[in-house]
Amino acid sequence: MEPFYTQSEEVQHIIKGLNLTKSLFVSSIVIGEPNIGKKHLVTHIFPDTPVVSGEDQEMVEQLLQEHDELIITHFEKLKNHNTLNFDNKRIIATADYITNQHTIDSLFAFIYHMPSLKERPEDTRFIANKFLLRSCKDLMINPETVDLQDLPLNLTQNTRTMKRAIYHYLMHMNMEKEDIQQTLYNYLYRHLDGNNGYKEHLELYEVPLIEAGLKKFRSQLQLSQVLGINRNTLRKKIHEHRID
Repeated sequence: MEPFYTQSEEVQHIIKGLNLTKSLFVSSIVIGEPNIGKKHLVTHIFPDTPVVSGEDQEMVEQLLQEHDELIITHFEKLKNHNTLNFDNKRIIATADYITNQHTIDSLFAFIYHMPSLKERPEDTRFIANKFLLRSCKDLMINPETVDLQDLPLNLTQNTRTMKRAIYHYLMHMNMEKEDIQQTLYNYLYRHLDGNNGYKEHLELYEVPLIEAGLKKFRSQLQLSQVLGINRNTLRKKIHEHRID
C-alpha cells in the first residue's frame, strides 16, 4: 500500500489519535471535504481491516455482525443509523459532512476534522509532485522538463481538480501543431453551425494569439509589428474580445 504522507500538524494529530485506539474497542470518525485523503489515511493505519461504503446499508450491517473491526467510508450516506450497533467493536469511519450531530456523538468516541488541501499548503506541493510524476508516466513525458512551480494547482475539489489540472497542463504544454489542429477540428465539427460561423469561431484563434502575444511582448505596439497588423486594428480586436 502506498504510504500516507503529511506534514500537517492537524493531520498528524489525527494519525496519533487513531494509532492510540488500535488496542481499544472504541469508534472514531474522520470528517472532511471530499478528495482530501480520508480513506487513504485510515486504510494506511488499519491496512488489514475490511472496508465498506456507507452507500451499501445492507453490506454494512452484515459486516458489523461478522467483524469486530471495520472501516466504513461515506458514513454520511447510510440511510438508517438506528440499526447500527458499535458495542465492543472498533469502527473507523470517514464522512464528507455531518448529517446528524447527535448520531455522531452517540456512536463515536473520537471525532476528527481533517483539513482540506487549501488548509494544508505543506502537503499540497508533495501531492502535486506525486501526481506530476504519475501523469508524466501516463503521458510519456520527461518530468525533468516540467517545473513544479509552473503547475496550476486547482484545489476547488482538492485532489480531484488538482489531478485534472495537472493532466490538462501537461497535455497543453506538449501539444504540437498537428495536435492543436486536430483538437480544433473535433471542436468545430461538433459546434460549427448557423449563418455566421467564420466570424463566430474566429476567436478560437484570435483570443489565444493576442493574449499570448500581450503576455510575451508586454507591448501592443510590438505585438502589432510581430503580427503584421495596424496597432489600431489590434486595439479593436482587444476591445471586441474583451481582453484585459
